[in-house]
Amino acid sequence: MKSVSLLIIGVLVGLGIGYAAWHGQAVSGEFETAVVVRVIDGDTVELADGRRVRYIGVDTPEVAGSPKGEQPWGREASARNRELVEKKTVELQRGGRETDDFGRILRYVYVEGTFVNAQLIAEGLGRAYSFEPGDRYRQIFVQLEQYARLTKKGMWSGS
Repeated sequence: MKSVSLLIIGVLVGLGIGYAAWHGQAVSGEFETAVVVRVIDGDTVELADGRRVRYIGVDTPEVAGSPKGEQPWGREASARNRELVEKKTVELQRGGRETDDFGRILRYVYVEGTFVNAQLIAEGLGRAYSFEPGDRYRQIFVQLEQYARLTKKGMWSGS
């Protein structure tokens, strides 16, 4: 069952990247490498140089200490993000907008061959969320959220 799930995710991501390339969007974008020193929550990290990065295209539930208060699945999303990126070198890809309203830089994040933004959504630990129209991976993120809902992953499990 797990291999089928991974196959579905792979196909969806591949289709989305192919679609973006076919429409002439820059799939490679601008990349930089950085080390994540701390995971703040499910969709925000702090880099070794002190910058904070907010993941583009995904919104995870909040954790304790957030102005919104702790939300269900917030701890799980943060823990999974920590497993994926903390104390690791990541690749950061620029999107359309440089920063959010809180001064965090907005990026797509990759680690060891994993597209972190997409992975969190596919596992049901976040929702597809766009900061602006034209988000290059929006279609992929929406499809991955639908997949997570249909397969009752994470926050869509009903528990």
